[in-house]
This record gives sequence, structure tokens and C-alpha cells, in this order.
Amino acid sequence: MAGEESVRNKQVVLKNYVNAGLPKESDMEIKESSVLLKVPEGTKDAILVKNLYLSCDPYMRNRLKEIEGSYVASFQIGSPINGYGVAKVVDSTHSGYKKGDLIWGITGWEEYTLVTAPDTVFKIQHTDVPLTYYSGLLGMAGMTAYVGFYEICSPKKGEYVYVSAASGAVGQLVGQFAKLLGCYVVGSAGSKEKIDLLKNKFGFDAAFNYKEEPDLDAALKRHFPEGIDIYFENVGGKMLDAVLGNMRVHGRIAACGMISQYSKEQLDAVHNLIYIIPKRIRMQGFIVTDFYHLYPKYLEMIIPQIKEGKITYVEDKAEGLESAPAALIGLFTGRNVGKQLVVVSHD
Repeated sequence: MAGEESVRNKQVVLKNYVNAGLPKESDMEIKESSVLLKVPEGTKDAILVKNLYLSCDPYMRNRLKEIEGSYVASFQIGSPINGYGVAKVVDSTHSGYKKGDLIWGITGWEEYTLVTAPDTVFKIQHTDVPLTYYSGLLGMAGMTAYVGFYEICSPKKGEYVYVSAASGAVGQLVGQFAKLLGCYVVGSAGSKEKIDLLKNKFGFDAAFNYKEEPDLDAALKRHFPEGIDIYFENVGGKMLDAVLGNMRVHGRIAACGMISQYSKEQLDAVHNLIYIIPKRIRMQGFIVTDFYHLYPKYLEMIIPQIKEGKITYVEDKAEGLESAPAALIGLFTGRNVGKQLVVVSHD
């Protein structure tokens, strides 16, 4: 159509499913197509967005598998993968959005995406904080930390809190929330750099490198001689087993993720489940999308904390869409330090 501009649209496309083992960069490819900078004629309630930042998240590992019946669908081979991101509206046929609006939510791993289900995105109201925060701290990861800690664990001042994968997008926040509430907080991570961050930047009371602990049970007893009230579970496997034996009576476990299990063909067995009976432990799995109605309440709490410098957030930025496959895969070997995101455009 005359006057309508067609532009290049670089995309990250899935080449093959990876049901077991670690995904590789070669399981994805960069393709180029083109896109008209306009919502197609006759498409109602849609927005065309230019993607600025893409979020790399552990839950995406299961979307790289060919599985049915998961809470989130597998990616389609030959199609761009998608996930959380931050974008700018280029064109809209939706009454709630206009050109220039900023949004966060589900978008494609590409330069431009047509969003036909705008109920999966949120309009960004606060632009006086770094925009990248909406890929983590003010987006899905922040909500996950908030819901898992406050809603699932019902924390109280003075309780003993343990966070695994503590320097990641979610863990770093859980630890800071717990400290602001007056809890004793210990985190674990997989490198010296991450342990230093936990203690010196995020204010954890203590932290340990799980890779240097031959006996996880002994490590937990060293850090929690009185036991653990709250465990924020991001890892699963042997770590969960060790924690179960170290929980206190009426302890709570928020099962957020189990990244140690995502690429295994044979899942690790958990042997210490019997402890949940005498210790009256409550362990609950949760999916953050069930709680998005609480997002305004979360913003009310977190925006002032950011502005007052009470919350800090560490991001690991990969530059350019070409770097996206490596950035995503890096999550599963712990290569990232903090929240992993991809910068698609600075515009």
C-alpha cells in the first residue's frame, strides 16, 4: 500500500526441540523477514510494537521441549520464540494504546511484534525509573519475588530465610524483601562474584557457594543452627532434599522453580519428604500469572523503595538480538550475573 513503510524484522527462530540435555545456540537461528509498520487492515484490538528489551527466564527451558499439558505451551519450530519484554507501540487499533506508549509483557524475540492479545501486556506508567527494570524488577521477576515471599510464605519479622539461586532475577529481590522486613537471610549461588554481590550489594546476612560445599546438609546447619523458617525454592534436587531436613516447625517453602531439573532426562528423587509431617511444613508451588491482579499493589510498594534506594537490582545485559540465544542458554549454566536481558534497541 502506498505510503506504508516496510522494514526488516530480524527474528530468533527455534530450529529443534531439546527434550533432554542443555540447549545449544545452534538449536535456534537468526532469520530475517520484513514487516509493515502498521497493524494489518481489519485487525481489531491489536498493537504493533518495536521491541526494546527481551527477558531471558528459566521457565523458557520447558518451552524448548516438545511437551503437552504444561502451564505454558512449547515454542513452535520455525517460528520466532517469545517471552517477556519491553516495547514501544508503533501502531494500534486498540482503544487502550496509542503510538509511543511503552508496554511490558509477552512479545516476540524479534525487532517488531504484532500483539493480538493485549491482555498479556501492561502499559508502563512510571517512566522515571530505568526502562530495563520492566524486564525484571518491575515485571514478571519482581512480581514472582513479591508473590512468592509475601503471599505464599506469610513472613514475619525475625524469621530465618533461605534463598537458593539467590543472585538471579528473582532471588536477589526475595533476599532484599526479607531484609527490609527484619529477617535473617542467607543465599546460595555458584560463584565468588555472586556470593560477594549477595553479601555486599544485596545485604544478605551470609551466603555460600553451593559448588564448594561437598555436604549441603552441613552447609545449611552451619548457616542455620536453629533451622529455616522460609525457603524460597529456585533449584530443586539435592538442595531441596537438604533443606527439608533443616526446616523448622511450621516452616514454609515457596516452590518457584527447580532449575537443576529442567534439562535432566531422569529427575532427581527427593528423599526427605517425610519431614513435612512432624515439622508441619507447608510447601506450595505457584505460577505468577495467577497473581497479576496484585500488580498495582506491588508497584505501590516497590516504586517508593526504588526511589529511596532501599532496593537495588543487578542486570546482565546482552547487546543485540544476535546475542539472544547465547544469553538464554547461559541461564542454565549460571553464566549470568543478575537479571539476564537482551537489548534489541536503545530507541
